[in-house]
Amino acid sequence: MRLFPASSKLKRLTLAFAALLVTSASLLPESAGQEPVKTEAASQSDKVIFQKPIPGDQLTFLSRFAGSSSNDLLRDKQYRKLMHSVIPDWMFHYGRDMPLPDALEKVLTGSPLPVEIREGRYVMVSGRSGPYLKGRGFVWIDLHDGIALGGFYFHPTNGEPTPTVTVFSKQVKEDSLQMSQLPPAFAQDLSQWSAESGVPPVTTRYFIGGINKKILLEHDEDYCAPADGMDPVDDCRQMNADAADIDLDAAYYLEQTNHATNATAWMIASPDQAAWIQVRDDTCRVAPDLLRCRIRITRERTHLILNRHSVAQLPHK
Repeated sequence: MRLFPASSKLKRLTLAFAALLVTSASLLPESAGQEPVKTEAASQSDKVIFQKPIPGDQLTFLSRFAGSSSNDLLRDKQYRKLMHSVIPDWMFHYGRDMPLPDALEKVLTGSPLPVEIREGRYVMVSGRSGPYLKGRGFVWIDLHDGIALGGFYFHPTNGEPTPTVTVFSKQVKEDSLQMSQLPPAFAQDLSQWSAESGVPPVTTRYFIGGINKKILLEHDEDYCAPADGMDPVDDCRQMNADAADIDLDAAYYLEQTNHATNATAWMIASPDQAAWIQVRDDTCRVAPDLLRCRIRITRERTHLILNRHSVAQLPHK
């Protein structure tokens, strides 16, 4: 994929905008806090984004498989029918192009990991049997709300940021998404699955839903906030900065590949992008709090990239 360099006028506008962002961030009082601010509304998931909840009578059979291997459940006809209704069947690039359900089946087939049902409600079916590129995946189901999500992790070799986690659900048809919009129980189980599967705590995250587009699943977590009564890790501030950088790289890639679910293209850094990075780094280097300045401006840049070509305006395939 080839990108055309921005015009000199666009470049000047971008640099001016970047400088304004840097100045605004560096002038904020020290008490403003460097990490994403969690409001009461943001701390709650947005159930409205999940369309067509699965009727409870279609989920009761799952309780019979608690403790059984994920592979046993994978072979069940009811389960396969259920997955057809919740897993988007768009093309996905896992080493080569294939439907997303096929990619997920590759990492679940033969999985000896037990089907877990936490609190009698949250079902986790997982596998680490990907035949290549360290593929791993899972399906998560809320028996109470009829919500189903899945995740797929691997190390792409097609030019995109690597490694990646792609979360998916046919029930969601959003053009933009943040982690806080998904159920807290899902976020908790995703974190547990990541730790057990060797997935980095901060990594590139995408979302594929009921529309044929891959979008950014933005990190809006605060890694410095205590969780479950535990103190945050020592490098939590750096984790927040890394998450902001990763989201910006993913936004650039999605823009370059037109949000294709099976994109295969090497990222190309434009002069505009390189100039912006230089302005940000030079200015934040003398800011009262370097990381706070860098995080805030990087997130502003990410939102600029995401909004400059709205996914909603792209043609659906």
